[in-house]
Amino acid sequence: MNAPARREPQGELPAAEVRRHVGFSWIWLLPLAALGLVGYLLYSLVAERGPTISISFETADGLEAGQTPVKYRAVTLGVVEQIQLTDGFSRVVAKVRMDAQAAPLLTEHARFWVVRPRLTGGLSSLQSGLETLVSGAYVAIDPGPRDGSKRKTAFKGLEKPPSTRSDEPGHVYYLSSKTLGGLGEGSPIRYHEVSAGELLSYELDPNSGEFSLRIFVRAPYDAHVVAGTRFWNDSGLRVDNGAQGLKVEVDSVESLIAGGISFASPTAAAPASPAESHFLLFPSREQAEVGFYGPGLACATYYQSPVNGLDVGSSVTLFGERVGSVTSVEVKRIPSGELGVRVGYLLEPGRAVGDTERGALTSDGLRALVGDRMRVVLQSSSVLLTKKELALEYSPGSAPADVGVEGDTLVLPGEARDLGRLTSTLGDIAAKIDAIPFEALGEHANHALASLDHAVGGPELERTLKSADEALRQVGELARDAKSDLGPALGRLPAISAKLERAADEVQTTFGPAGYGSDSSAQRDLARTLDEVAGAARSVRLFADFLNRHPEALISGRRGDEP
Repeated sequence: MNAPARREPQGELPAAEVRRHVGFSWIWLLPLAALGLVGYLLYSLVAERGPTISISFETADGLEAGQTPVKYRAVTLGVVEQIQLTDGFSRVVAKVRMDAQAAPLLTEHARFWVVRPRLTGGLSSLQSGLETLVSGAYVAIDPGPRDGSKRKTAFKGLEKPPSTRSDEPGHVYYLSSKTLGGLGEGSPIRYHEVSAGELLSYELDPNSGEFSLRIFVRAPYDAHVVAGTRFWNDSGLRVDNGAQGLKVEVDSVESLIAGGISFASPTAAAPASPAESHFLLFPSREQAEVGFYGPGLACATYYQSPVNGLDVGSSVTLFGERVGSVTSVEVKRIPSGELGVRVGYLLEPGRAVGDTERGALTSDGLRALVGDRMRVVLQSSSVLLTKKELALEYSPGSAPADVGVEGDTLVLPGEARDLGRLTSTLGDIAAKIDAIPFEALGEHANHALASLDHAVGGPELERTLKSADEALRQVGELARDAKSDLGPALGRLPAISAKLERAADEVQTTFGPAGYGSDSSAQRDLARTLDEVAGAARSVRLFADFLNRHPEALISGRRGDEP
């Protein structure tokens, strides 16, 4: 194999020259920019990354690691990163990574709870819970007051949403009541039918046996809670069957479902009550309005008739307008010493519209009205609900009465004019009708008709009628004979008269047991016939006697002085 031919250099090569670049190269901008971007991202991550906190709950229902957010005012401030059980397995702990902007909110006053669908706590809690059906459950935070508060990273979560928020102004008050009447935590508080707060909680006092209710009234409605404010249990459904007919009122769907508490305040300006003031919760609006319209006139009336349906708070009306309320109903001795019912009531001139009515609702005005026969009438105001009321009405037929005095209370005369007395009267009438012996009367009527039928269809009547017919025939013959020969005719007059009288007596004897004199048309006709027969007999007898005394009358006629 032949080796390549070696070339001989034809000349010397030039020496290499090395030049150094002095200055900045643009190529370094790329790594520097990448480094700056990484540094910025790291800084942003560190700057936005807040502290990690732990929240304990009784259950992890609704929580999911890596997905459940923590929100305040609908803004996400963190995410649940981990969920684990405590050492005693009694609770769960959620590790939450908070954002940096949430750091000022994490104080000792902060409260956390899980917002999930709930069927209790009122419609407001139900509404907020139903939102989670679309967006999912989340952890809500209420920071509470932050001034001077210590920072904190471990919290105990609430099992139920709080009814008040630290950023919601208002005041907390306490109500006392013997019963709850369907109220529960979250029941609304209303002022003039507008939602003004909620019932926070309640507990039973073992000593007094009454419930103590803690309520929250939001601003600006808390300014209307004054010393004279009245609270009452408002179920939202009212049924009244008074003078204006059957009336059903519903304040709102919320009150109908969840119940609620309403309150009203006097119209006169008064300073707002301080927080945590105590008030009485009345069972109804009617009872809450007793004495609400300013000073009133205490009165009482005694009754000796049933007063069921008349309760504390029942109306007292004047010509249909409410002017007072019943304050007490109790069984006591009336002034005469007998047992009765004393009904106490308060007449409130402040309810009246005109000055004339206000003047009548005074001590002197009531005395004048009683002198004009005005009485306090106990009457039924509702037929369906057996409701009663007192009414100041004129009673022209009542006896004169005076106004009595029991300390500072006026005792006004009254009378009962209700459906109970009418029912009792109708019962007495029905009892008297029931006591009538209709069966015995029917038997007697049947017996009388049978006797009459026997008398009419029997042989006695037939014989009697034949005798009367024979007597009348003889009278006719007498009249005919008198035209031709008066002598024999006059001799037959006494016999004819005796026969007519005997026929009448036989008929009366025959119909006597059958009820002669009855009111039937047949009996009346027969009686008239017998009277005519008897009259004819008397006329014949008198005519015969007259002719015996004055036979010349047949020729000269009767003189004017003869009877």
